[in-house]
Amino acid sequence: MPAWRPIARDAGSILIGQLATIGFGVADTLMAGRASSEDLAALSVGAALYVSIFIGLTGVVQALIPVVGQHHGGGEPRQVGRAFQQGVWLALALAVPGMLLMFFPGPLLALTDATPEVAQRTRDYLFWLGWGLPLALLLRCFSALNQGISRPMLVTALQLGGLALKLPLNAWLVFGGGGLPALGVTGCALATLIVLALQGILGGAILARHPLYAPFSLWRDWDRPRWPEQKELLRLGLPAGASYFVEVTAFALMAVFISHFGTTALAGHQIVANLASVAYMLPLSIAVATGARVAQLRGAGDARAAWHAGCQGIGMAVGLSMTLGLVLFVLRSPIVMAYSLDPAVRAIALQLIVFIAVYQIFDAAQITTAFALRSLRIALAPAVAYVVSLWGIGLAGGWVLGFNLGGRIPQALHGAGGFWAANVAALALVAALLVLMYRRVGRPFRRTPPVQPAP
Repeated sequence: MPAWRPIARDAGSILIGQLATIGFGVADTLMAGRASSEDLAALSVGAALYVSIFIGLTGVVQALIPVVGQHHGGGEPRQVGRAFQQGVWLALALAVPGMLLMFFPGPLLALTDATPEVAQRTRDYLFWLGWGLPLALLLRCFSALNQGISRPMLVTALQLGGLALKLPLNAWLVFGGGGLPALGVTGCALATLIVLALQGILGGAILARHPLYAPFSLWRDWDRPRWPEQKELLRLGLPAGASYFVEVTAFALMAVFISHFGTTALAGHQIVANLASVAYMLPLSIAVATGARVAQLRGAGDARAAWHAGCQGIGMAVGLSMTLGLVLFVLRSPIVMAYSLDPAVRAIALQLIVFIAVYQIFDAAQITTAFALRSLRIALAPAVAYVVSLWGIGLAGGWVLGFNLGGRIPQALHGAGGFWAANVAALALVAALLVLMYRRVGRPFRRTPPVQPAP
């Protein structure tokens, strides 16, 4: 069976679940925007800080996907269970520094130009989300296990159920009612915390009782943290987490710097950033499915098929993202109108949304290639490419363009537009570097004769 078929099948399930998860952010943005401009601005800064912390830690935990995938492809179910146990210990350890950063965000907030009212709302938002961070990371272990064995539907069901609960709970807590005062952006965080707690309870019950997991002995002979296994997860996870952190902070710090242009510019940027995050779920889903398939084939001893599976996944992600970018560009006016009632905010968002059409192509290429490389046990070199491109060009270049350093930058690239233009250029560079890296890594694999199926 061609590699793209199982990749497409799993990516479809993962995409539905990822859209449900990103639906949390969409609901928060839509409701906070209708609550007040201050709540939307606080959400923009708070979400940028939270995502920077959470996604960086998630990148480390997601080292479970290639490890589980390789054991599963090699027919080692007990090793799958042991890897999951070590991943749980790693997630709990990582949650501690993440929670401290969210409970004490003062130094991070000092980088912004937020008003005292916006800053206080941001602190409240991060405080409640901080309690949910360990739960979110444990749920990532649940997701990584299922994605590594190419059974993502149970994760998808859990994510859809979470969104179904999040929407009414969010509306109640944000706008108030039934004797509860309107909490604004703080209500968004409280709703997320409640949903995460319920998802964690249900996820643990599924792992304990569903027959799918019986061969892995997940809860039998629970093991303490062991350095050799932790070292393997960290060897893959730390560079991946660093890559995630660099990518997300390059994106998130745009919000911090754009805050210097005023609340209206920040709110317009938040709309487009949220829309870009939704669109990113398509290539991310394909990337996760591609990485799992590459790891499984590598574990089965078929390096040639593993490399070709990565090529097919990359091509699929780029082709579909080109189509999605075109659709977003054509429908930009009604999409922006759904986000905000403020004409000034909508005007800025309409200017910025143009960048997304091109942005999607490079984003799809880089994320899918990065997942395929990690499944081939290559993680450090991609991390270096991210640092050089996204921080060196994306942020530094955005600063030069956005703040018109030197006084010769075209007017169209002043303000938020300059940061978006530089970010697109940075993504184009990192995508090119990773694709060239993958081609070079694949040279010995292409010369390896294909593995013949057993009679």
